[in-house]
Order: sequence, then C-alpha cells, then structure tokens
Amino acid sequence: MASRSPAPRMIELEALAPGSLELRRRAVPVELRRHPRARRISLRISKDGDGIVLVLPQRTPIREALDFAENNGSWVLSRLEAAPPRVPFAAGAVIPVLGVDHRIEHDPAARRGVWRGVRNGEAIIRVSGAPEFLPRRLGDFLKREARREIAERAREKAARVERRVGRISLRDTRSRWGSCSSNGDMNFSWRLILTPEVVLDYVVAHEVAHLVELNHSRRFWRLADSLSSDMATAKAWLNREGGQVHRYG
Repeated sequence: MASRSPAPRMIELEALAPGSLELRRRAVPVELRRHPRARRISLRISKDGDGIVLVLPQRTPIREALDFAENNGSWVLSRLEAAPPRVPFAAGAVIPVLGVDHRIEHDPAARRGVWRGVRNGEAIIRVSGAPEFLPRRLGDFLKREARREIAERAREKAARVERRVGRISLRDTRSRWGSCSSNGDMNFSWRLILTPEVVLDYVVAHEVAHLVELNHSRRFWRLADSLSSDMATAKAWLNREGGQVHRYG
C-alpha cells in the first residue's frame, strides 16, 4: 500500500535506525528511510516478506510515519500472512540453484564439506559435519558458487567490449542486484545464485555494460541486451519473483 506519490527509487534513500512496530500483538520489523523527493509517506512489504518499509519525506516526523503504518495495520498483517514462509538452510529444505531446485541433505560422517549431486533424478546438496554448522557451511558454499559464476561471466563479457573488470565483491543487498563503479569495481548480491541462470547472466551483463556506458542511456540498454542471453525474460523475472530469494537462509 502506498500514498499517491510515485514510488521512490531505493538507491536514493537515507536509511534510518531500524525498529519494530506492534500490530495486534505481533512485532513487525520496520525499515525507515527518507527520500529527498518524497512528498508523502509510502508503505510496502519488505522483500523478504517479514516486515514493512516506510519511506518518509525529509521533514516528516518518524512518529507520523509509524502512525500511518498503524492506521493501515489490517492491510499490513494480511499481506504478511499471505507471504510465502521462510526456507531455512536445514536438512530437508529445498532451495533453487541457478533455477534448479536442490534438496538439502545432511551427511555428518562425510569429509567433503558441501557438494552438489543427483540421486534418483533429484538434484541435491549434501552438507557434512556437525548439524549446528550446516547453515553456515551451506551459505559459504552458495557464496563461493555465486562468486565463481559471476566472475567468469563478468570477465568474459568485459573482454567482448574490450574492458577489464576491477574488484568483484559479494554482499547481501536488498535494493540492488549489482553495481559498478567508475574504476570497474563491481558489487553483486550473492543471492543471484538462487535465481535462474538467465537472471544472473543478465545482471552481470548489466554491470559490465556500465564499464562502457556509466548511465542508463539507449546505448547502454542496447549494449546490455547484446551481452545478455535474454534481458527481457530476466527483467520480467526480477520484477515478478526477485523478492522471493530473500526467503532463503
């Protein structure tokens, strides 16, 4: 739900201290942000489906924004209850890796760390070691896989436009899938490994295109399209499903 003002671009927002709001005895996480061009308060469900994001004009008191959320408490709770449940990194859970569902299996006696395989036609990820270390080990594995996939594609695409990629960093960002600085350094969300391959490929192509065009001009979009396997499909998936990857882990 939002006021009538246009939806703000999250990259321009100033984050405030996080908090929570009690709605019908349920503590709802609240992310407060200020936008320099906002004229009214806007409210939306966070990408992970667990809380809300409130965007405030520069001079609006925080209490006024919280009152706005409370007045729309029924809508907030209905949306939170309708959100898909979180999927922990735990034995038996199913997570996507480059668009393919993998069932997590715990093999405490093994000494191989974490590895992918297939059994009875089903893709699996097996994790060795003590059960309390499974979430961390699996998360580290997914980040390594993300780095490998992203780095290989970024360097291959950069060579096609006769540019060089700088440092590649992975983060758990929510407002951006990737970014590219003027010196060629790139940041990516490690959760791209949880998206279909065509999506990861497009995000890498998008940032590599910024090595040539540090803008979003028509020339930039033509270049990004030429570097991507299917830009239209990837952008549609991100708009429709992108927020769901924050449910995992």
